Amino acid sequence: MPIKLYDLAGAEDDCRFSPFCWQVKMALKHKGLNAEEIPWRFTEKEAIAFSGQGLVPVLVDGDKTVNDSWEIARYLETTYADRPSLFNAKVGESGALFIKFWSAQAISPLIFRLILLDLFENLHEKDKAYFRQSREKRFAMTLEEFATPNDETITALQTALSPMREVLSRQLYLGGDQPYFGDYIAFAQFQWARTVSPIQLLAKDDPIYNWRDRLLDAFDGYARNASGYAV
Repeated sequence: MPIKLYDLAGAEDDCRFSPFCWQVKMALKHKGLNAEEIPWRFTEKEAIAFSGQGLVPVLVDGDKTVNDSWEIARYLETTYADRPSLFNAKVGESGALFIKFWSAQAISPLIFRLILLDLFENLHEKDKAYFRQSREKRFAMTLEEFATPNDETITALQTALSPMREVLSRQLYLGGDQPYFGDYIAFAQFQWARTVSPIQLLAKDDPIYNWRDRLLDAFDGYARNASGYAV
C-alpha cells in the first residue's frame, strides 16, 4: 500500500506551499520513499478527521497515521532505518531540533510578513474567508496591516539568517558535506516563499542562496520543478 501524504494546496492543486509539508516531502525523498501527495485545503477538516486533529501534514503508511512534521520525520527514521538517515544519530536529531525552533521563532515570522499578501492571493477561494478571519483574530489587525513586504523586513530577515550564513560559508550544508533533516527544515521556509511570492529574499552571492540552489536541484530537481517563482 503506497504512503499517502495530505499536503496543503492553494487555488491550483499544484500550488503546494506549506513549509511543514515541504519538510516531510524532502525527508521522504531523502529516504528514497514515494508518496501519493493528496491536495488539501484549510477548510477540508473532514478529510483528515481520521487523524484526530485538523492540520497537515498527515502521513498515512499502511495502518499507521502520523501528523506533525517533526513526528513524521522521526517515524520515517525509525520505520525505515535501513535507508539513508535523516539525523545521523542522536546528536544530529538534537541539532535539527534546534533548527526547528530557531526557524519557527526567528525566520518564519519575518518571511510570513513579507509574503502574506501574496500567499493570501494564492489561496483557494473557499479558504480565503477562513484564513482572513482566523489570522486577523490572531493578529488583532487586518492582513494588510500585519503584512510588511518592505526593505526593513528583508533587512531584519538577513540579520536573523546570519548564523546560518556563517555555517554555510564554511560547509555545503547545515549537516556538513550532505544534507540532513535540519537542512530540510530551513529549506522549507524558502520553498514556502518561492511557491507563492516573487519577492527576492536572497542575493545571488549569498551562501544561503547557493545552499538553497543545491537543495532545489536535489532529488532530480524535485523542489525546483514544483510550481513557484524563479527567485
